[in-house]
Order: sequence, then C-alpha cells, then structure tokens
Amino acid sequence: MFLARVVGTVVATRKDPGLLGTKLLVLQPVKNDGTPSGKTLVAVDSVGAGVTEQVFYVRGREASVPFLPDEVPTDAAVVGIVDHWSLS
Repeated sequence: MFLARVVGTVVATRKDPGLLGTKLLVLQPVKNDGTPSGKTLVAVDSVGAGVTEQVFYVRGREASVPFLPDEVPTDAAVVGIVDHWSLS
C-alpha cells in the first residue's frame, strides 16, 4: 500500500464496460512527511474518497481485488481513506 493525496477527478465520456459506475481519481503520491513524491496517477476509487483527502492505494493485480467478482481493468485503486496518522 502507498500513501497519496487526491488532487482531482477524471471525467471520461467513454470507458471500458468494467469501469462503468466507478469514479476515477487523480492521486499525488506522498512521502511519510506528507510531501509530494513522484508523478500523479489515475486510480479507480473503491471507498468514496474525495478531493483533498489522504488515501491508501494499491497498484498492480491487487488493484482489481476490491471490485470482485466484477472484473475492473485497472492497475491502481484507492482502498482506504486516512483519518489520522502520526510518526511518534
């Protein structure tokens, strides 16, 4: 799992039938201290996250697991919303 901040949404007038009814989010990966880390990416939302929220996301084959038994063609998915965190 990786940490990211939701920085936007994607509107697609046409998408794969497996993605119908799903929300696409633009994520900015972040380091443990909250600073940006790497390039933004698009992920399928499985938890109802919104812009400005910090989230957990997964990449690869695991990204389709939250949508089983449906087959969602994705390589990144938001799987959790961060309520609070500390490094103490």
